Amino acid sequence: MPCILHIETSTKVCSVALSEDGKLLYHHEDFDGPGHSETSGVYVDEALSFANSHAIPVDAVAVSMGPGSYTGLRIGVSLAKGVCYGRALPLIAVPTLKVLCVPVLLGKEELPEDALLVPMIDARRMEVYSAVYDRALKEIRPIQADIVTAETYQEYLNRGPVYFFGNGAQKCQAVIQHPNAHFIDGIHPLAKNMFPLAERSMYLEEFQDVAYFEPYYLKEFVAIKSKPLL
Repeated sequence: MPCILHIETSTKVCSVALSEDGKLLYHHEDFDGPGHSETSGVYVDEALSFANSHAIPVDAVAVSMGPGSYTGLRIGVSLAKGVCYGRALPLIAVPTLKVLCVPVLLGKEELPEDALLVPMIDARRMEVYSAVYDRALKEIRPIQADIVTAETYQEYLNRGPVYFFGNGAQKCQAVIQHPNAHFIDGIHPLAKNMFPLAERSMYLEEFQDVAYFEPYYLKEFVAIKSKPLL
């Protein structure tokens, strides 16, 4: 099995991991963000140094592709591209919302067969970036920006149990009070949870063009004009 370097910078949490043969060799997380430009490069150097010191060749770089923070995604993708160029490695892009699903699917809580997963990344106010997946991570509803109301996910809640998680889910608990709604706390997109998805892409040779790949922002970045100083 391949050795893959994983980089995740889509939210305030910055993380890097190294995996081989379905096992984690190295991982580091910083929950104090958003200083990704300072910490991510250090963690990548540590991971590569670990691989070099153990004579483990790195076969690919996986990056969390979004949606998420515009600045965070750009930092992660730029760093991933730099490693790919420097070492002539293929680039793998992993959807961030699917990364959020991994610890839920592999967690201690046994999910019902008909459970639906709704990972959420905080956007602003009552807006989140989300999608709807089944337990096999088949897309039931594609990624989009949602303004969360009591009716936003009514269609899926009326079918059966729906599990909401991610930093966007916290602000939805007071709004979504359907009996089929379940909320899981403490779920973040982390590099150490990327390897099941990245290894599958590696096996299928689903690689990105290093020169032209761009993060999936979902929304274009809008710069706010500064107010003139008086």
